[in-house]
Amino acid sequence: MKPRAAASLDLAAVDDHDLEDEATYRRLEFATFNFSGRSAESVEFEQCRFRNVDFGGTKLTRATFSDCLFENGNMANLRVDKSSMLRVKLSVLRITGVHWIDGVLREVMVSECRADMTSFRFSDFHNVMFEGCNLTQADFQNADVSGVQFINCDLSGAQFSQAKMEGTRFANCVLAGIGGVTSFAGAIVASQDLVGLSYTLAAALGIHIESARGDD
Repeated sequence: MKPRAAASLDLAAVDDHDLEDEATYRRLEFATFNFSGRSAESVEFEQCRFRNVDFGGTKLTRATFSDCLFENGNMANLRVDKSSMLRVKLSVLRITGVHWIDGVLREVMVSECRADMTSFRFSDFHNVMFEGCNLTQADFQNADVSGVQFINCDLSGAQFSQAKMEGTRFANCVLAGIGGVTSFAGAIVASQDLVGLSYTLAAALGIHIESARGDD
């Protein structure tokens, strides 16, 4: 489901809408805001739009984002604990090194984002799609990614140890060096993606692959 857009948005002002504990922000457009390096607990964003907003290095605890849209911003090294996203779209963002731990993502679309070295450990995903993203060395350990769709993503070196993956779908993805490949039971992998995955799976099962020798 797409974010439920508000009929109109008020333009957020730095003096009135800075990050504060237990604050609620509704139907606001944050344009070229700098929230970097801040810390806040129990904040709530509802029907908000973020354009060119910097959350780099910020720490959020028990935050809630519902019906929000993020575009062309920076979330590198954002730390988020026990928080949730509901009907949110993130597009063309730098989210390198984001730690979204023990949280919930429901009806979320992540498109054309640089998301390498992100961590979603112990988080629950429901109806989530990653499309055209760089997810190299991303960490989904102990996460429930059942039904998540990864489309046209680079997942080289990503970690899925102890993840729940029933119905997780991979299409046109790079799966070289995946960790926790034995957790892939129930996942759906496009045939063209199997080559990269097969070497990792073979190594996990102790299978040695011998190269074919051509005629001299």
